[in-house]
Amino acid sequence: MTGELQTQSPLRILLIICIALVLVAATLIGVKLISSGGMKFAGQRPTNIGIQSGQLAPCPNTPNCVNSQSQDAQNRIEPLTYNSTPTEAIANLKKVIEGQERTKIITETDNYLYAEFTSKLMGFVDDVEFLVDDSAKVIHVRSASRLGKSDLGVNRTRIETIRAKLNELKSQV
Repeated sequence: MTGELQTQSPLRILLIICIALVLVAATLIGVKLISSGGMKFAGQRPTNIGIQSGQLAPCPNTPNCVNSQSQDAQNRIEPLTYNSTPTEAIANLKKVIEGQERTKIITETDNYLYAEFTSKLMGFVDDVEFLVDDSAKVIHVRSASRLGKSDLGVNRTRIETIRAKLNELKSQV
């Protein structure tokens, strides 16, 4: 029995050393990823971004998108409201978006704004669009994840946060 333990002991030690090396390597890779801005899961920019026949693109049949022009309860969200000129509404919206972390405005016109929002840790990119409808005094919104099926409510929460910040700006006037 003593001989059996002695022959297994070097193998056990070698196994422990190998496991330790793998853990150290994994830790170093993780530190490198975090220090370089995290892993990037940006995906490709969608080709259906923009205004089409006066509307924003519909949401896909997944729960990772909200759209104020959608009739589907899963994806429907109320549009943003404003009581100023369309120019002031876009300016206020731009101010709110630029105040958020990890955002980049890609396209801006007098009635449309398109921005990319990137998650902090994994680098997931969401495409967020805003379309001013001056006759109704609303800004239609579409916020969609590029990758995955579920967003755990991130897109809906984002729009509600933007709504709250816009309402704060309205009350300061």
